[in-house]
Amino acid sequence: MKILISNASSDPIYIQIMNQIRQSILSGELVAGDSLPSIRQLAKDLQVSVITTKRVYEELEKEKLIDSVVGKGCFVSGANQDFIREQRMKRLEEKMLDIIRESKELSMTEQEVINHFTLLFEEENTP
Repeated sequence: MKILISNASSDPIYIQIMNQIRQSILSGELVAGDSLPSIRQLAKDLQVSVITTKRVYEELEKEKLIDSVVGKGCFVSGANQDFIREQRMKRLEEKMLDIIRESKELSMTEQEVINHFTLLFEEENTP
């Protein structure tokens, strides 16, 4: 798992870290049962405060994306696959809305968008 912190970003550091870990989980890069670095190790690796990484893990635990096991560490949650699927669907819908907005700017009809999407879908499924 690679996390990049941007000083140019308007987002606070903990949000940047949290979003990147969340994305790794939702994309399937991190799967149920995968262990995360300890709070202290992540803070050291990213050169941030332990308080920052503790807050990240607490927020991800509230979202039920990770589980904290006393004495063992933090792990990607396997108990809530429906929630993860729902979050991924939500992100997909946001991307689809972006496509709809952009297609309107290009004066494309709904059918043109569907036809174009169908073509791309078929190309993606061709070996």
